[in-house]
Amino acid sequence: MREKQLSVSDTEEKILTAALKVINRETISGTRIHLIAKEADVAQSNVHYYYKTKQDLMDSLQERVLEECYDIRRSNVGDETLEGQLHTFFEQKKHLILKKRNYDFAELNFIIQSKLDVTMKNRFQKAYEEWRDDIREIIIRFYPMISEADKEQIPYVIVSMLEGASLQVLIDADDFNADMYFGHAEKMALTYIYNAGKKEK
Repeated sequence: MREKQLSVSDTEEKILTAALKVINRETISGTRIHLIAKEADVAQSNVHYYYKTKQDLMDSLQERVLEECYDIRRSNVGDETLEGQLHTFFEQKKHLILKKRNYDFAELNFIIQSKLDVTMKNRFQKAYEEWRDDIREIIIRFYPMISEADKEQIPYVIVSMLEGASLQVLIDADDFNADMYFGHAEKMALTYIYNAGKKEK
């Protein structure tokens, strides 16, 4: 279970919120400390007081983005059925895309940056592993009879469906229908699990 982040000061909160806005506007590679300071309406020295380097700030912001994703999922726990439990994951991603797109875009930025940053990559590997493990645990709880290969791979497929939505919104937001997309994706995932369960009976 992920531990809740420690609370931050009001100034740190302003800096992190400003950094999120700047990343959405400039991407991580175009983000500079002076731009974050200007957005937060604080002196650049204040930013450096809390975060010695841009890397320190980006690390904290990545943690914030991952924690936000986890909080949304944790606050939308479905009923005690396979359908209810899996629905939580699809609703979490839909909420992120529709209500907190700045977090979703920042996550994509961090994923790209992780190609160059081992620490960021390791953080994502851990978060994605937890994500897949949570899905796998639900599948095993309700359909323990499915094959080991399906137990292993279905969570990868579901996570790909969820993250694939973010890429399509980034490229073609005006034509993306979140309700239809997640409705179809959820139905496809459940159908596959049902069929895998029948096959193994």
